[in-house]
Amino acid sequence: MFKAQIPALLRTLGVLLALPTLPSPTLAVPDGNQLAFHFAASGVQIYTCKSAATGFTWTFDAPEAALTDRSHHVVVKHYAGPTWESVDDRSAVVASKLAAFSASPKAIPELLLQASTHVGKGLLSDVIYIQWLETTGGLAPSNGCDASHVGDTARVDYTASYFFYKAK
Repeated sequence: MFKAQIPALLRTLGVLLALPTLPSPTLAVPDGNQLAFHFAASGVQIYTCKSAATGFTWTFDAPEAALTDRSHHVVVKHYAGPTWESVDDRSAVVASKLAAFSASPKAIPELLLQASTHVGKGLLSDVIYIQWLETTGGLAPSNGCDASHVGDTARVDYTASYFFYKAK
């Protein structure tokens, strides 16, 4: 049995997963969906120094993170798209942002995303919504981007919790 199947087995046995506390109602998943599983994540937000009309700025490129279960085993990889890919079965979901809320001025926004594309069959093939919550860090650097650094990249550490929902 894949480790990723354990949440479904627990639900079958009547063990319910706790819903997250939301910092804003704008991040709520619509009725008719249920929490399937959630994972802690740590990784980086990748930024590139670019020239802009108003000067120079760090521009977001992509996330790169590992989502782990309670035993600290990597279950899902998170990367550009934004995409989440199961390590065990290679199923993947690409999602688009529906809502954002900045709970902390020292962290990237928390997000509600909706699946737009699925790849393969497995853990992520039925995911409809994803909440990207409890974020820490990940903000673009506040300095270091100027004419002599155009094209440089910055990898900024962040953590978050990801909650994945399927239809009831």
